Formats: sequence, structure tokens, C-alpha cells
Amino acid sequence: MTAPRIDAHLHLWDLDEGGYSWLGPQHGHIFRSFTAIEAEALMGQYGIDSAILVQAEDSQQDTDAMLRTARTETWVRGVVAWVPLDDDLAAEAEIERLSSEPVVCGLRHLVHDDPREGFLELPAVRRSLRRAAAAGLAFDVPDAWPRHLQQTVDLARAVPELTVVLDHLGKPPLEAGKENFRPWRDSMRALAALPNTAAKVSGLRLPGVPYTKEAIRPAWEEALNTFGPQRLMLGSDWPVSLMGGPYSESLQVLDDLVDELSPNEQQWLRSRSAESAYKL
Repeated sequence: MTAPRIDAHLHLWDLDEGGYSWLGPQHGHIFRSFTAIEAEALMGQYGIDSAILVQAEDSQQDTDAMLRTARTETWVRGVVAWVPLDDDLAAEAEIERLSSEPVVCGLRHLVHDDPREGFLELPAVRRSLRRAAAAGLAFDVPDAWPRHLQQTVDLARAVPELTVVLDHLGKPPLEAGKENFRPWRDSMRALAALPNTAAKVSGLRLPGVPYTKEAIRPAWEEALNTFGPQRLMLGSDWPVSLMGGPYSESLQVLDDLVDELSPNEQQWLRSRSAESAYKL
């Protein structure tokens, strides 16, 4: 019997139900709806048993759509939802509502799209995240490098009871020279030094940037050496990843790297780390 596998970072959206402010015709073939049926078929072809659905818009509509999917699709292991973290009363009410949904395992805000540079430092946001931690929810931070990675470190230090999950390894500068890679590396080491943090090896496939085992190895080895297999999880970032290539190719490069590790380390990366960080 093969060990279970979790895609720790997958999105769905239905453009007939509502808009996604960041998504437009300029995004080419991902500017369409992506359904649970399509996702399940791809996961089955690649041997993925379940997935974490992650919010793709800062809206209740997007969260509620994921919850509806989770009620009918058994492969949904968890939902990373959105709440208005900067609004104390609204956030408290929404966290209470989401706490009644066992599938909700975390929260996320598109900090990289928020015009406020210091969003993660806002007192109201910190208070809301303390409430989230008390409710047993993790907090995902997307696309943190370069603007928000140090803020992520500061957040994890200020709210030690909160599990902070860094999406996409913070978006390391894979295409840049070593002089740009070093600041990312230093921030990653500072984050990994805090025990309440984890990271996703996901979202590393970008248009125009080589996506091969050797191209991403420097970021991979840095993450592996700092976080360790017990705090790293694998995600496809589908369907955003389709801008670079098919679902299977996005995961195959990661699998080639993971296959170099021991069976126990492989299992942490493929399922147990996600189960631990999100309390699944």
C-alpha cells in the first residue's frame, strides 16, 4: 500500500460566481473557471490522495465557495480561508463562524496585493491572528519576498502561539544572481529558527524562468537544511502553476528532489508536515 500524498496548495475558482481582482485576460489560459472535477481528475492521474484548498481572493465569496466544495468532495483535507484581519469585530465574528467548520485549518490574506506595506504589523491584524491561533488555525503568507519576508519573521516572533506557513518558499529569486539570493537566504534562516513556522515548496514555476531540478536546487537545499523535512510540505499551486506548464510537470520536479531523501523524510514532505502544521 502506497503512503498517502497531500497537495498542500491548490486553488479553485468559478468566474461565474465572482471576480478575482488579480486575475484578468493578461493571465492567458488560467483566465477561466477551474472546478473540483478537473482538480480531482489531475490529482488521480498523479497519485495525489487529497489537497488543501487555499483562498485565491480576499473575499467571503471565495471562502464560502471552498467550503461548499469541501462538503461534497472527500479529497479536500483542509481549507485555508480568508477573514478581514484588520477589522477586529468582523474578524472575530468570522473566525468564530469558521471555527464551526472542521475542514477550516488556516487563514490567508493576499499581503503581496495589499497596498499597505506594513499589513502584517497592524495591531488589529496581530489581535486577529492571536484569535486565529486560539482557534487552532494556522496562517499562510504568500509571495513574501522581498517586501514581506522580514515582516513574516517579525509576526512569527510576536505571536509564538500562531503557526506561520510560508507559501512558495517566500518566492525566492531563482533567476537572480547570488547577491540577490543571499538576503532571501538570510531571512529564511531567521524564519526557520522560530519553531512555530513551516514552509511550502510550491509556486516555484514561473514563466520565463527555468523549472528544472537543478534550477530550484539552491532554494530547495536551503529550505531543507533550515526547516528540515518535518516543517516542509509540497504543493502544486495549481492552476496558477499552469502558466509555466502542466500539473504533472510541476510536481515531477519536486518528486525528483524528494526521491533523493530517506523514506521517512519523503513521507514528512508528502503528507505528515501538512498534517502537523494544519492540525489535520
